[in-house]
Amino acid sequence: MPDPVSGKTDARRKGRVLFVHPTKSAFIQSDIDLLSRHFDMRVVDVGSRTRSVRNMVGAFWELLRGAVWADVAFCWFAERHAKWAVRIARMLLKPSVVVVGGYEVANVPEIGHGSLLDPKKARMVKHVLERATTVLAVSEFTRQEILACSRPRRVEVLYNGVDTEKFRSTPPKEDLVVTVGTVSKRTVRLKGIDTFVASAASVPDARFLVVGPCSEDVSEQLRQGAPKNVSFRGFVPHEDLLEIYGKAKVYCQLSRYESFGVALVEAMSCECVPVATKCGALPEVVGDVGFLVPWEDVQCASKAIQQALRTPDGKKARERAKNMFSTEIRERGLVRIVDGLIRGQSDG
Repeated sequence: MPDPVSGKTDARRKGRVLFVHPTKSAFIQSDIDLLSRHFDMRVVDVGSRTRSVRNMVGAFWELLRGAVWADVAFCWFAERHAKWAVRIARMLLKPSVVVVGGYEVANVPEIGHGSLLDPKKARMVKHVLERATTVLAVSEFTRQEILACSRPRRVEVLYNGVDTEKFRSTPPKEDLVVTVGTVSKRTVRLKGIDTFVASAASVPDARFLVVGPCSEDVSEQLRQGAPKNVSFRGFVPHEDLLEIYGKAKVYCQLSRYESFGVALVEAMSCECVPVATKCGALPEVVGDVGFLVPWEDVQCASKAIQQALRTPDGKKARERAKNMFSTEIRERGLVRIVDGLIRGQSDG
C-alpha cells in the first residue's frame, strides 16, 4: 500500500491499528491523521453506538472484528469502550494502548469533577489501566494521577500536539484578552469563566472575549453581572479560532483542573501571553513564559492580565509551544510507541 505522505510503497506490510474513540474532538482526529500516515487503520467511533442494546452489540462486534484484524488496539480515554477493547486484545494476545485524557483519573470533589468520585467508575478505570499494555498520559500531572490510583505495566507521558505552523500570529495584536471553553452550570467554575468575567472590571481598557458554546441560563447570569468590556462569542468553528488568537495579546486559562490545555497551547502558538492558574498541568504547560495565579482569585487574575498586556510580545510563548507541544513531536512519539508494540519491542 502506498504511503499517504510519500506515495511510495513499503515492501514490508504496514502495521495495523484499531483506533477506538468516543468523541470527535479535534485532538482525537489529529491522532487519527498522524497514525494514518504510518499504519493501516480501522477507526471505531463508539460515541454514537451506545444508546441502545442493539447499537452496543453492534459496537462490540465491530471491536472484535477490528481486534482480530489489527496488530494493536489504540484507545482514547480509559472508559467502557477501552475496557472492552483492551479485554478483547488481551484474549487475542495483542497489545493495547490507552490514552488518558484526565477526567478518568481526576478526583476534585469541590466542583464534582472526575470519574474517581464514583467508586464503580473508579474500579473500571483501574481495571483498564492495569490491563493495557501501555498507558499514555497527556502530561506529567496526569501521569502522577494515574500512578496514584493504579499500577499500569507501562505509563509514559506524551503531550498532546498542536499544529504550530497552522496556529501562527497574524499581527497586529490588539488589547484583547480571550478564554475558550463551554459555558455551562458544570463548567463555569471548572474553567474559571466566572473569574475571567469578574477580572475584566479592573482592566477597563482591554476587551475580554469568552469563546465557546453557552447554555442560555448561565450565560444570561454572567452577562447581567459582566462589565461592559466583556463579550460572549458563542460557538466558533475550530478553524476560526485562528483569527481570534491572532488578534489577542493575552489568553486566560483560569481553570480548577486541566490535564493539559489544547486551547492554551494553540493560543501560545499564536503568540498570546498565557495567564493560567496554578492547578493541574497548567504550570507544566505555561512554564516561564506566562503568569500563574490561584484559582478563583479575581484580584490576582486582574493583576496578571494587566502585566501580560504590557509584555512586549508572545514570541517566547510560541517558542515553548513549538519546542514542546507540536504535532511533529507527538507524531514521532506515537509512531515509536505503536511500532515498538507491533514489533514486540519494549523500547522506552
